[in-house]
Amino acid sequence: MFRYPIGILPADIDHMGHVNNSVYLKWVQDAVVGYWETVAPADAVASHQWVALKHEINYRRPAFLDDIVVADVIADQVKGARAFFTTIIKRGEEVVAEVQSIWCCLDSASLRPARLAKDIVSRFVRQA
Repeated sequence: MFRYPIGILPADIDHMGHVNNSVYLKWVQDAVVGYWETVAPADAVASHQWVALKHEINYRRPAFLDDIVVADVIADQVKGARAFFTTIIKRGEEVVAEVQSIWCCLDSASLRPARLAKDIVSRFVRQA
């Protein structure tokens, strides 16, 4: 698991006084990419990019400007060029949102889908 700290900005707050739903998507994208950049070797980071294919967000509780929140990222599995992630956004022990997402790994040069080597996958996929 990878823990990604989140800073809530005044621009993140909507007309109802809490974090706008669209901001959660940015948080997930930043957290998953941060996870990849932290656990993958530098040459793999340089030669691969990730694009989101699907996000499914379950909002549990609203988040507010002064909240301290983190995103816990878990890489569940890799199938071909696709990777499946779970991101849990928390305020303390309280779950604010749960996100299931599917990402596609691309070769940075060709921008075509690319499979990762098994040794790279083993660095960031949750072991059963």
